Parts: sequence; structure tokens; C-alpha cells
Amino acid sequence: MIANRLRGLVNLHAAATVVLAGALLLAYQNVFHYLPVTDLSPTVSFLPYLLCVVVGMVVSTRYLQHMGARFHRLTWEDAAWLTTRQVIIVALFIFAFMFAFKDRGLSRLFVGTYLGLAWGMLLFMNLALPRFLSQLLFGRNRRVPALFIGSQKSLTKLRHWLASKEILGLQPVGFLSEDGQPGTESNLPFLGALADLPRIIKARQVVQVIALEIPRTQTESQFIIEVCQTNGCRLLIYSNLADQLHHPLMIVSEEGHQFYTLQEEPLEDPVSRVLKRAFDIAVSLPVVLFLLPPLMLLAWLMQRLQAPGRLFFRQDRTGHGQHPFRILKFRSMYDTSQASGLEARQARKGDNRIYPFGRFLRRTSLDEFPQFINVLKGEMSIVGPRPHMLVHDQQFSCMMKEYQTRFFAKPGITGLAQCHGLRGEITDPALLAKRIDLDLDYVSQWSIWLDLQITLKTAWQILFPPKSAY
Repeated sequence: MIANRLRGLVNLHAAATVVLAGALLLAYQNVFHYLPVTDLSPTVSFLPYLLCVVVGMVVSTRYLQHMGARFHRLTWEDAAWLTTRQVIIVALFIFAFMFAFKDRGLSRLFVGTYLGLAWGMLLFMNLALPRFLSQLLFGRNRRVPALFIGSQKSLTKLRHWLASKEILGLQPVGFLSEDGQPGTESNLPFLGALADLPRIIKARQVVQVIALEIPRTQTESQFIIEVCQTNGCRLLIYSNLADQLHHPLMIVSEEGHQFYTLQEEPLEDPVSRVLKRAFDIAVSLPVVLFLLPPLMLLAWLMQRLQAPGRLFFRQDRTGHGQHPFRILKFRSMYDTSQASGLEARQARKGDNRIYPFGRFLRRTSLDEFPQFINVLKGEMSIVGPRPHMLVHDQQFSCMMKEYQTRFFAKPGITGLAQCHGLRGEITDPALLAKRIDLDLDYVSQWSIWLDLQITLKTAWQILFPPKSAY
């Protein structure tokens, strides 16, 4: 019930913003003629641009879905994030049409000012409209008296969820405990034990029963289900399986069957893989063709002067699906030190194995540029968990049980951990844990926007390296 209300709220909000964005374009067209600027060409047809705005806004509704359960209580940051993406998509459709049909009659000033006005209007709508619609649709006459069944611990854990759903009409009337114990920290009135369920439903006119835990026995399950059905109550059961397993779980539905998994894997979607591969090629191909050759020449010349030997450093690493590959780097250490078996030791600040120009390569991450060849070959990606040496994979796997999950994605030249400044020598298990957590977040939350953000942050760090780069 709550999920359906929220889904309907999202759909109404989407429809309203589509209509208002289109109406703003038509209204601004009429107002623009009276402004002290160049007039619009009388031959310009606004119908195609109105369609561009409508289609762009419809496409951008997917970002409303990403807001999930917090859509009706957006913060300023959330609303700005959503609004910016809506306006960017609308702008892409408008400029794509102008480019495809070579339409020079529409004033660029008009387009730019319209997009600015649309951003302001949509920001206000994204902040205010969900709350207004919630109050209008789920006000006093649409309240849902809800009774909770479960332990004090479960009730406390879900208090934030409960508070967030009151705006959708959920009205808590109290809770029952399975053992008949009232607890000490609940803001809800204690109404009795599970056996009192039929009496409380009638006395409090309850229409929604929420079980905070999976019932302990089949007898309890049947009792709760039969009482709810007899009294015409909705029943919602919260699964506490994640608490029992001490690990977060994701629900996966397969042909009517529900399964639990340990994490999301958006890169298992073929469309996501195609997008990521296209992004990898679009970035790495120009680098390999235009930037890598002069950089190779510079590295070769400096190596001849400071540390003669091979140009590249090649080493086996573990890739996607734990398949091995050979990574490429510009050699940043003296060739003799890397041939002596010391390469398994992590580089540290002031490491005497690194020659002077190699220190510059490492600090600016230019030593990683040959890995764009690995990206073109499909062995790596622009963004992903950084690959470690094989001996370190073994060590870190013993230290962190989740370590192997990193291999669900291709290793990357840069990653979420690196753009947060976590690079260089790992001297503390807490640093390793933080890196792995960020890698796992990347694997489970991948999006093309996330790849773009990480790439831009990494480019900034090449110009202004963090203190952890050495």
C-alpha cells in the first residue's frame, strides 16, 4: 500500500513537471518578444522544441525513481541533483535537434535563459510539489491506522522509516509484542500481546498491520494472516533475515520466486556493460593515439638519463572474474631493483628504488597511462577497483573476507577509493577496509554518471596531486 502510494506520487509529480516545463517554454516565447533583446525569428516553429522539452522531461523521470523512498522528502542537495539532470537532458534534446536540422533561427539567448528559468522552476517544484501532493492526497481523510507487531528492538530500528512514511498517510496506533513485554524506549503505546490482535484491530479500527519480524513459528504466522484476512486488514511483513545473517541483503525476483543476494550488480545488465565499454573506448582511444606517444618519448628520454632499462613495467594482476592479465606501466623504479624481487614490496614515501623522474610520474599518475592500452584490449576499464599485486591479493583476501567481491567488475585505472585520496602504500588495516568498502560500493552502485564523476575527479588530481600520491 505504502509503495503504491509513493509510486503514484512519483507519477503525478512527473506528469506535473512535464506539463509545467512545456508550459514555461510556450509562455516564455510570448514574453521574450517584449524583452530588450534580439527578437525571435518569425519563421521559427516551437512545436519541435516543445516536443524536445516533453521528451527530455519524460526521459528524466528515471531519476525520480532513483530517489526511491525519499522522493517525498528531498533535501536541497537532492533537489538540485535531480533538477540539474533534468535540465541537462532537456538541453541535450534541444541542441541535438538544432544540430541535426541546422536550425539557426532560434536565439541561443532564448534557449540559455529558458534553461535557466526551467532550472529554477524545477528546483522549486522538486522541493515543494511532493510535500504538497502528499498533504493533498493523504490528508486526514486518507489516514491509515497501523498496528505494529514485534520486539522493542525491531521497532526502534525502524523508527526512521516509520517517521518518513507518516507523510504518506501512515498513522501508528501502537504496538503488540510477541512476548507481551512492553519495552522501555518506544514512542508508541504498548497495547498488549499477540493474542490481543483481534481485539485491538476492532477497538482501534486498524486497517494496516505491520509485522516487524518474520513470525517465529508457523502457528504464529497462520494466526496473524487469518486475523488480518478476517478483519479486512492489510498485512506487511518486514524481513529481518539480514539481521539474522549479520549482512545486508538485496531482494531479487525471478519468475515469481524471491531470492536474497549479498549485493546489487548493475554491470550484469548488458546495456550497462555496453555503456561502460563505449565510455572506456571513447576516453582511452584518443589517449592512446595522441597523448601516449609523446609521453612515451619523454619517459624513454628521462629513463636513458636517470635509470636506463626497459620502458614499461609489466606485471601479472587479477582481473574481472579472477582472470589474470598483464598490466602495463611506465617504469618508475631503477630497473635493477625491480628485477631483484623487491617489486612485491609496496612503494613508500622516500623509497630509494624510485628514480627522480619516476617520482614525478608516480605523483602525477602519469606512470599509469600505458594502462589505457589494457583498457582498449578489454582487460581493464577506465574506472573500477584498482588491481593489486598477486601476492597482495592473497594477503588482503585473508584480512578482508569481502575482498574477492571486487573482481565482479573489471579493474580500473582509477576508482572510487582513489578519487577519495586513498592511494599509495597501505600501512593500516583500517585504510584497507575503507578502500575495499569504497570498491564494493562502486560494484553495487555503478552508473555511467558515477564513472564520469570519478574520471573528472581523477583528472583534477593529476593537476593537483593529493598528499597520498608518491
